[in-house]
Amino acid sequence: MPSYPHHLTGEGPLNPFPGIKVLERRIGREIPHRLGSNEGLDMPHRALREHFGDAVAEHVYCYGDAEALGVRQRLSAQQGIPLDHLLVDAGADSLIALALRTTCTPGDTVVSTAGTYPTFGYFAKGQGCHLVEPSYVEAPGLLAPDLEALAAAAHQENAQLVYLANPDNPSGHLHSDSAILKLRDALPDTCWLLLDEAYGDFRDDANSDFAAKALPGVIRLRTLSKAHGLAGLRIGYAIADPDVLALMMKVRIHYAVSTFTQAAAEVVLDHPTEVHQHIAEVKARREQLAAHFQALGADVLPSATNFIGIRLPTAELAERVNRELLEAGRLIARPAHPALGHVLRITAVADALEPGQLAILEQAIKENA
Repeated sequence: MPSYPHHLTGEGPLNPFPGIKVLERRIGREIPHRLGSNEGLDMPHRALREHFGDAVAEHVYCYGDAEALGVRQRLSAQQGIPLDHLLVDAGADSLIALALRTTCTPGDTVVSTAGTYPTFGYFAKGQGCHLVEPSYVEAPGLLAPDLEALAAAAHQENAQLVYLANPDNPSGHLHSDSAILKLRDALPDTCWLLLDEAYGDFRDDANSDFAAKALPGVIRLRTLSKAHGLAGLRIGYAIADPDVLALMMKVRIHYAVSTFTQAAAEVVLDHPTEVHQHIAEVKARREQLAAHFQALGADVLPSATNFIGIRLPTAELAERVNRELLEAGRLIARPAHPALGHVLRITAVADALEPGQLAILEQAIKENA
């Protein structure tokens, strides 16, 4: 099994401020008189009440439930994930940083594909890790993380952790469940697999039994930013064995997820029909976008996400198109990593389907087809 930094073994550290919700669960009753914390302050919040309604006051008074029990209960019930296999934190980005804090120390080697979701490398370097980046596999109709190269690099560099986004960002490529298990088996026993499944809700098999499993030596990350539309509130969750999550809780910022964020997430999770409808509409728009640009002669990459990737002939062309679109008030995405500078990413929102909205890109494709 992969190891933890030595300072996480033993009894501590322990969260010194578990919060009122956790304390209430421990003693089995409500604590109505908050005389020893900021949660009892007598701020009237007249302005907030006027703007948002009276219900907001309780949310802004109180620290968030450090265990996010209500959110975890709903995720567990809807997805069949055992409650003790879930940890909620402030979005997938925060979970990436948390996983690195739990598993790595400065000087450790970590591996990810060159050009994949850049926040992983940002956090890894910020923690003092040595980042090794194998290239994508590129072929007609294919731009995908090279799982064999990731495993080989992990062995050659004695890596502590390998990061993989699946479905990938920004290519949209989806590796099969069997490929993920094969990768885990191919990694050194002492190496972690950090599996970022932020776009997993847009997989056609998103509700499979495999999606609900905690995998040995793997920390799976998901988010409520995409399918649930809560990007601005910052909330996501990890799936792992309980002993792994217990170690993550030791180094977690315990009030990172606010009371208001948790309440909003619970409301959205209580209305899954709206979420499912949104996912279906996104998939339909994704296919419309792909068909539209394919008809123009574009190299559209297969996608299991809420976006499409378009591979242009050169990075210079992609940079120019991206810049001209931005100057025209149209924001798409172009990876910052030079390895994928020739790729443009367009989210499948209704605005992207408006005639003429992406005319600059359409003209460039026609001229270079």
